[in-house]
Amino acid sequence: MIKQDALRESKKVFIFDDNLEILELCTVILEEIGFQVKTSPTTNDIVRQVKEYWPDLIFMDNWLPDISGIEATRLIKADEELKNIPVIYFSANSNISELAAEAQADDFIAKPFDIDHLEEIVCKYLDC
Repeated sequence: MIKQDALRESKKVFIFDDNLEILELCTVILEEIGFQVKTSPTTNDIVRQVKEYWPDLIFMDNWLPDISGIEATRLIKADEELKNIPVIYFSANSNISELAAEAQADDFIAKPFDIDHLEEIVCKYLDC
């Protein structure tokens, strides 16, 4: 029987955010509960980045230096191979639910976020 921790270790999360402190914090939180984490401060060549890592879950910030989180999420969802990877919109914007819907994201989490809520969202999509 596979231990829960071993199951989590096989799950990969990709976080796109230009705030390095947010990337570091989320990496620590998610690795501590057993997930593999990759981060990127840029959405440059978003489809290639995602295909190189093949994550089970993606967190996408709204404000990114290359293309916006909305456009990056749409590109992921438009790709036949990537469209089923859940994308969680991740922003401090007050209208985050509207932005997430416009981006075609699967869910959203507002910044600043509660660590327990972050873990709940991850577990909702990665069955932990």
